[in-house]
Amino acid sequence: MASPSTPAQAAKKALSRVDLDGHALPPSPAPSSPHPGSRRYALATELVYTDSKDQYGASSIPIYQSATFKQTSSNGGNEYDYTRSGNPTRTHLERHLAKIMNATRCLAVGSGMGALDVITRLLKPGDEVITGDDLYGGTNRLLTYLKNNQGVVVHHVDTTNVDAVKEVITEKTAMVLLETPTNPLIKIVDVASIARASHEANSKALVVVDNTMLSPMLCNPLDLGADISYESGTKYLSGHHDIMAGVIAVNDAEIGDKMYFTINATGCGLSPNDSFLLMRGVKTLAIRMEKQQTSAQRIAEFLESHGFKVRYPGLRSHPQYDLHWSMARGAGAVLSFETGDVALSERIVEAARLWGISVSFGCVNSLISMPCRMSHASIDAKTRAERQMPEDIIRLCVGIEDVDDLIDDLTRALVQAGAVTLTIDGFHANEANGGSSTPSA
Repeated sequence: MASPSTPAQAAKKALSRVDLDGHALPPSPAPSSPHPGSRRYALATELVYTDSKDQYGASSIPIYQSATFKQTSSNGGNEYDYTRSGNPTRTHLERHLAKIMNATRCLAVGSGMGALDVITRLLKPGDEVITGDDLYGGTNRLLTYLKNNQGVVVHHVDTTNVDAVKEVITEKTAMVLLETPTNPLIKIVDVASIARASHEANSKALVVVDNTMLSPMLCNPLDLGADISYESGTKYLSGHHDIMAGVIAVNDAEIGDKMYFTINATGCGLSPNDSFLLMRGVKTLAIRMEKQQTSAQRIAEFLESHGFKVRYPGLRSHPQYDLHWSMARGAGAVLSFETGDVALSERIVEAARLWGISVSFGCVNSLISMPCRMSHASIDAKTRAERQMPEDIIRLCVGIEDVDDLIDDLTRALVQAGAVTLTIDGFHANEANGGSSTPSA
């Protein structure tokens, strides 16, 4: 029989911070510096630096591939008991992510949409959600389900217009869900102004930001006034498209506890092995993103210089260029352009060789796709037309390959598809196919 706990142990357990189920919460976030009081490290360093207290001094956190953990008392009470509730590998990852996302707590789950599912479980029937009219297809699908089956009212507005958001905020507004840059139209949303307006109109409204397109390397929505920031760890955080993951960052302890309750109750927490892989990917985020967005800038300038409508916040021609750079530290590595003809866009996509035809973005390989046929196909054609989403739009997700090779491959695809007119000075987008030297936002 295990010996009863001592008064000191009992006091420690009583005074420790616990979640809604009584499990002790790990310290969060991870320490920023080994020298208390010193300046915080640069983000590129923070991404790599971790403080592991592994008993054997392992430089990388071990994978605790165990469903259960033995207890030292018949009353239980150890830090871990069941991996659904918590696992050392996942805890290490969550503490590290909280640090780089400027949050007091971070939660890791099985996918980006799994993260949004956990967040939207904060809603109840009758609650109202305000969100954009240019959304990721999966987000639109989940919100449509909540509207049709859970009694949640969803308002789609142009979130690039702060006044449009203000007009629909009421005492029933429970959540304002934002994406910036939007996908695939690359519109920029003024997170700070919307967060301020939302909280002034209804202090109980939660402002939630999908930061997948930029990652913590380029933007921290919590610093802009958001209540919750989330992203698909499958994308830039992992960087290799070999795992599915979602991460949620929050500063309000009560909100964090409520979301953890859902994760523990449903068992959607990230597995130990995937937690290890995501932790490994995060460490190289800075060098990957630097390479990817540098190449994306070159490619965007290349396409624009040859007469295509290009949507990319790194271009000064983007009408919201200044707004984007007031919030972000970079333009990211996703851009889109138009040809004016669906069949032409299909030929370009299918003619590419280095650019893999695939949904998603953020990995080391460059990808090309037609969102209306792939990632956003779940949004019906009528709704896409109402939201002014061009059926011919091509999305480019830039990887880490040599940028000249990527441009050469894209050039060949444009020529092979008949998208450009060749001249003695080079080539230019066919005017009949919607070519223009003035990009739209």
